Order: sequence, then C-alpha cells, then structure tokens
Amino acid sequence: MAQKLRVLLLIPHLGGGGAEQVTALLARGLSRHKYELHLGLVTESNFVREPLPPWVRVHFLGARRVRFGAFKLLRLVRDVQPNLILSGMVHLNFLVLLLRPLFPPRTRVVIRQNSTVSSSLARSGLPWYTYFLYRRLYRHADRIICQSRDMADDLANVLGTPQEQIAVLPNPIDFAAIRDATDNHAGRGDLWHGPGPHLLAVGRLAHEKGFDLLIEALPMVRRRFPHADLIVAGSGPQEAALKVQCASLGLEAAVRFAGWVDRPYIFFPGTSLFALSSRYEGMPNALLEAVAGGLPIVATPASGGVVDLLRGRPGAWIARRASASALASALLTALCALEPGQRFPLPLSPSRTPQTHEAGYAG
Repeated sequence: MAQKLRVLLLIPHLGGGGAEQVTALLARGLSRHKYELHLGLVTESNFVREPLPPWVRVHFLGARRVRFGAFKLLRLVRDVQPNLILSGMVHLNFLVLLLRPLFPPRTRVVIRQNSTVSSSLARSGLPWYTYFLYRRLYRHADRIICQSRDMADDLANVLGTPQEQIAVLPNPIDFAAIRDATDNHAGRGDLWHGPGPHLLAVGRLAHEKGFDLLIEALPMVRRRFPHADLIVAGSGPQEAALKVQCASLGLEAAVRFAGWVDRPYIFFPGTSLFALSSRYEGMPNALLEAVAGGLPIVATPASGGVVDLLRGRPGAWIARRASASALASALLTALCALEPGQRFPLPLSPSRTPQTHEAGYAG
C-alpha cells in the first residue's frame, strides 16, 4: 500500500473570510485515503468554527498574532514532518517562507495568494516593507496559487515571478450546500420582507469592499423601485460608519446588516440580485457562490478576474467603474431586464454560447 502524502494546511483561524472557507473546504474534501491531513490554526487556542472530518488532525498554536507564532509554527512543522505545506494568507505566507530554511529537508511549500498584488500594494496603511517581503520571499515558494489568470499575470509582472512557478486554480466552493439552499425553500421565507426587489451583498465590511458605494446607490434605485431593499452579510471595521450612512440617507428600514454569516447562500432563495460593489478584489468566494447559485449579478470591474468571469455570462451586468452612480445605473439596467425570481444556472455544456449583458463596461 502506497504511503500517504502528509499535508499541513496553515491558516490563522477558521471562519470569517474566503481564505478560511477555502482551507476548510480543502480539509473536508481532500481524500483521506491519499493524504494524511493536518490543519494548523496559528492564532486559535481551542476552537474550530467549521465542521471538520475526524481524520483531520487540528493543531492549535494559540499565538496572539501571526507574526508572534514563529517558534510554535517551526515546532509544529518539525513534529509533523509534512511532505507539503499549503499556506493560505499573505502575512502567514511571509512567515512560512521566512522560516523555510529551518524546515526539514524536502518539505515542499505552496502558498495561496488571496489578493491581487498590485491592488494590495496600492492600499494605504500597509508597512513600507511589504513590497520588499513579496519580492524577497515569494521566490522561495515551490508554487504560488492564484485564483485567476489576471491575478497570476499581475503577480508575475509586479514581482518578476516566473510563470512556471504560478498555478491558476479557482477557489473551491460547496456546490452541494448551495444547491441544498437554493432547492429547499422551506423555513426560509422569513429571511426577506416586503415585495422587493431584494439585493444581497456579502463580504467584510471594509473600505475595499465598497459597501458605502452600494448604500449610496440604493436611493437612486429606490426612485424606480420604491420597495428595493438590501441585506449585507458580513462584519468588519466599517460597520458603524455604514450604519450612520444608512441613517443619513433614510435607509434604516431598507438596509439590514446580518452580521457574519457562515453560509450566506441561505439568503439565495429570495434574492432578486447579488451585488458586488468592491473597489478592488482578487476572486471573492461570495461571487463564485452567487454564480453557482444562478443568481443575477451586478458587479464593479474590481479586478480583471472578476470581469473575465462575468463578461458575456447570462444574468451578469458589469458597472462602468467602482462608483455609486455607475452601480446605480447597472442595478437599474439589471432590475428592469429581470423577471421576478429569475435564475441563470451554470451551463451544462461548455459549447453553450452565453448571451452578453454589460452596463457600459469600459475595458
């Protein structure tokens, strides 16, 4: 019998974001017959939010911050002796690659890039040495996983990374759970109120997600659709500011903040339209789940990967730019074209020719 490949998945914690969901899906989905699976939670002490199979051995490192977990992480790697390490977030990637010379020989290291590098570096508030860390450390990974070709090309151009070092792998999503949520409506009729149309947005409540743009666009939408409402599923540092914005626009009854929701597709049955309002993105899981659920989608051109995914797809409208007015225009175009409850299932055959729905996208 062939010896199992020992795999160590690393993430700060589980729950609360796309990278964490990807790691949990991998832990549940990788074959127990081919792999001996270990999961290292760097900043957790004893708590797992996501259900995991019993054959996944979970290691709680309990570091206060990722950067303070170096010695515990090094001890874990030496104890587990993994054949392969997969790290799932940028700041943890930096730490893993910094420690790599101290790992046991022949340990392979694969890192997952969960954002577009150029957009990340353009953000204010990042330490000045972030670009230096990218350039000096990422070259030491055996493979770098990007979620789209646009992300991969951006990483290669910005960091000078050879294309053969990069693998393009879309994020995994839980089709079975999404199908169950969309096929079984029982007990979910109270998630939406009123005649709608009902808009759904999902993500961390942070500047880059552009929820302030979506909220600013909503009054323009409501002039044509007076009963339009919005559920925002997520938590984050801008929650208080967004609620103040809603109050200033008289939208307290029209916008509901659902908080962090581990399965946002429970809202899919009553959703009229999924809105992605991000200023910049990589390839968000929430968008992939909306596509898998067949939801109509309005999105900003937040990244080349987002545009490539949605351009020409039935039921998808791309705003001209990431602004409130452009979002409102795209939302109105979509809502005027849609039938109530209309869905756009994924094509059963790659030969199926998609229709084109764009709202003034300017490449």
